[in-house]
Amino acid sequence: MRLLKSRFVPLAAFAVCVFAAGCGEVNSTIDKAQACLEAPKIVADLGAQLKTLADDPKAMDKALDDAATKLNDVADKAANTTIKEASDDLAKTLSGINVTTVNDAVDASQKVLTESAAYAEKVAKACTG
Repeated sequence: MRLLKSRFVPLAAFAVCVFAAGCGEVNSTIDKAQACLEAPKIVADLGAQLKTLADDPKAMDKALDDAATKLNDVADKAANTTIKEASDDLAKTLSGINVTTVNDAVDASQKVLTESAAYAEKVAKACTG
């Protein structure tokens, strides 16, 4: 009976390790799937906001900063390196845009549109690949 116990302990430990490793993979997949859903939504929401904030530079500046913060959060959670890097890059770009005048707002909208399109393409490739 003692021999059975001594064999059971390593087997149980092995099973626990395999289970824990498997759960880690599931969490990574969930993180990637969540990032694939959240990232495009943040960009789409920002695009919709920018259309309504064209005459309010201060509000547009805040919307850009808020979107950058959300993208940084996605980057922190993303298990996928491509999504993480793309989110970090776009967040940095958005944080660097300063909107103080209506002309700045027009320029910012155009820049965000261009950068968001490139970002969406990177994220789409990462999420389907």
